[in-house]
Amino acid sequence: MLEELHVHAYALIDKVSVKFDDGLNILSGETGAGKSILVGALGLLLGDKADTSIIRSGAEETTVSGVLSVGDNLEARAWLSSHGVEVEDGSVILRRTLKSSGRGSIFIQSTPVTRADLHEFCLQLFDLHGQHEHQSLLDLENHRLLVDRWSATEDLAGRYHQLYAQVASLRERQSKLVADERERLRRTDLLTYAVNEITAMKLKPGEDEELERELAILVHHEKLFTLLEDVHGQVAESSGGVLAALRKTRHSMDEIAGIDSTLSKQAHQLEDAFYEMEDFAETIRQYKARTDYSPGRLDDVQGRLSAIRALEKKYGDTVEDVIAYGVSGEQELASMENWEEEKKKLEGEISRAEKQIAEIARELSEKRKAGSAVLQKKIEAELRELGMPRVSFRVMIADAARPDGTPVLTPWGKDAIEFVISPNLGEPFKRLRSIASGGELSRVMLAIKGVLAESDHVSTLVFDEVDAGIGGEVALAVGERLAALSRRKQVLCITHLATIAVRADNHLRIEKVTQAGRTVTRVEKVTGSARQQEIARMLAGDRTGEVSLQHAGELIARYGPRGDEA
Repeated sequence: MLEELHVHAYALIDKVSVKFDDGLNILSGETGAGKSILVGALGLLLGDKADTSIIRSGAEETTVSGVLSVGDNLEARAWLSSHGVEVEDGSVILRRTLKSSGRGSIFIQSTPVTRADLHEFCLQLFDLHGQHEHQSLLDLENHRLLVDRWSATEDLAGRYHQLYAQVASLRERQSKLVADERERLRRTDLLTYAVNEITAMKLKPGEDEELERELAILVHHEKLFTLLEDVHGQVAESSGGVLAALRKTRHSMDEIAGIDSTLSKQAHQLEDAFYEMEDFAETIRQYKARTDYSPGRLDDVQGRLSAIRALEKKYGDTVEDVIAYGVSGEQELASMENWEEEKKKLEGEISRAEKQIAEIARELSEKRKAGSAVLQKKIEAELRELGMPRVSFRVMIADAARPDGTPVLTPWGKDAIEFVISPNLGEPFKRLRSIASGGELSRVMLAIKGVLAESDHVSTLVFDEVDAGIGGEVALAVGERLAALSRRKQVLCITHLATIAVRADNHLRIEKVTQAGRTVTRVEKVTGSARQQEIARMLAGDRTGEVSLQHAGELIARYGPRGDEA
């Protein structure tokens, strides 16, 4: 429920703070005093669209904030939890600012949210009636929700909705399988060719690098052999190379070390060098012996490398990439072999699920129709008590259908549900959005809310224009219904009728005054004699007349929640 509303620089409002109570909160005042402005500010707080024209002249921004009690509203608490907003002492603070630049900010507690988020959250707590753009009853989805709440079919509808989503997911998978069949066949051919081509090559990791080295040797074989011969000849002892000279030098160095032991280290260094060169010469000899040039091998290496490079162009940048492509291709081909099996399995799952949702849809429709038969009678009876004696109200439940008339299951069942009304005898039934009178539509809402008060989770109802075009006994009936509804919900109601206002648990008078040469809207709670004067004004336009004051006192005593207030 709404506990407090704070408005700054909104239209005629300079700065206003209003506290609301449980039960029936009445807003009254002269025409043009700013009652609808206050409701507009509340609408801004609840997520309505707005433009900079609402900012008070001379101000840079308008700010509206409010304290909302979420109580035991599970839907509201779940929404807050899902958006990371914590409730403090059962309440949250909403704040919305709109700047003259067109930019603005919205917070729930200290968490910034979008306007769409704000609107979605407030739908869990508020229903505002009077202007068509605020009326949730014009949304056909809400007709379905109200019917399910009344008929106690919300859980069944939820089960159906979950199963419907599962079927939709299964159908999407099936559609993808069918749509991809041609692509699958094409893919199978490509992969089969690729895997066979790669498998036939029997590639080894790093093979291309080894072949590149071998190719370099084969291409430069003659030069390499000549160089090897030259190196070996320069080193080998048998040809009088370096080793022969080192051996002779080594003997000399051994004699020198025998004479002067301080040169023993150098003698050992020369010995080590001799053995190193000996190993070097042997390695060169062995390498030269293995070097066998074969024109056929050169062709083989060049052909193998060419084949590998061709595979790399198609399947990867390296031999390792090509090998990996072949492995993944084999795995994908194996999975494609199960396609027919998967298709049949999927068709079976869809068939079973479709049968199940069809059964639930039938059960859901039957329960909705049974509940709606009672619901429409109760709403129609309420409307007749509310000044619409010739009204006919129906809950139309028909099979949902495509534009061509083919029945179809929707995400919430097989039913297309809509409330329709014939306000006067002999008139055809019309959709609620076709009702021209805001007062009529508000009375429809009042009737529906009165009937559904126990099953509707919304905790605060705001009525504007509910008294349009009524008076006398009808006004008394409207006041009685509002009072009865306020025993279950918090009700905010703008009214011009004293017979409705006298039933207020919290009576707020809105008036326009001049301060510092400017017109401002002021809101104050009226009690006792001040309230009696306001009721007198509403009755006869006279706050002080003895007759009007007496009549006001009698009304308060008879219909007010506290008969001794006057």
